[in-house]
Amino acid sequence: MQNTRTIKYLLSFASVLIIALLLFILTGNKPDNRHDNETASLYTANDVSQAADEQSAEPPWYLTLVNNSHPVPQDYEINLVTVKGGENVDKRIYKPLKEMLEAAKEANQGKLPKVVSGYRTQSKQQKLYDEKIKEYLDEGYSESDAVKMAEQWVAVPGFSEHQLGFAVDINGETDELYSWLQQNSYKYGFIFRYPGNKTDITGIAEEVWHYRYVGTEAAAQMYENDLCLEEYLEAS
Repeated sequence: MQNTRTIKYLLSFASVLIIALLLFILTGNKPDNRHDNETASLYTANDVSQAADEQSAEPPWYLTLVNNSHPVPQDYEINLVTVKGGENVDKRIYKPLKEMLEAAKEANQGKLPKVVSGYRTQSKQQKLYDEKIKEYLDEGYSESDAVKMAEQWVAVPGFSEHQLGFAVDINGETDELYSWLQQNSYKYGFIFRYPGNKTDITGIAEEVWHYRYVGTEAAAQMYENDLCLEEYLEAS
């Protein structure tokens, strides 16, 4: 009798263990993926956000592109200072510009090269543009040809680097100055902006007097790889 009760007890206990084991197998070892899913969602969101930021990131001020298809930004603000000779430039390029002009004196018969054109207002650019067109009209060119030829030398108002404040036209005593500038301006963050072999890209005929600030790093890369600003920005 005692043995019968013991066997029933053991069978009952075994049944409980079996049921418990089955429940554990079915539910107990099922992973809780909620945390992993939340983490994965968080990483995905962060990656998307960073990619969006990188995609929308704008170049620094000194790499602002202005040409015949890129106007001066509408919200562009400028802080001007006056250089020797009376022209104005963006305050941020004053020091490197001054250093470059001082260094160029030796190639300019010991005289400081002169900035003959710096920052231009919209009205100033319009005046120069209209005057250039008139020159060609007076020479007998049709209006369409006069406009086309003028725009090889004077940018359409609103599309001129001079309206940024960090492009300058420089005059010197001899042509040796321009050779010096082409070979050394990059050391001060400036580039020879409109070389003759890049006219098909820049849209502007060669201007040996026109220099533009882009920062020392970009200027060095453009100089070493023979790139104009458009090519450099496209490759960046």
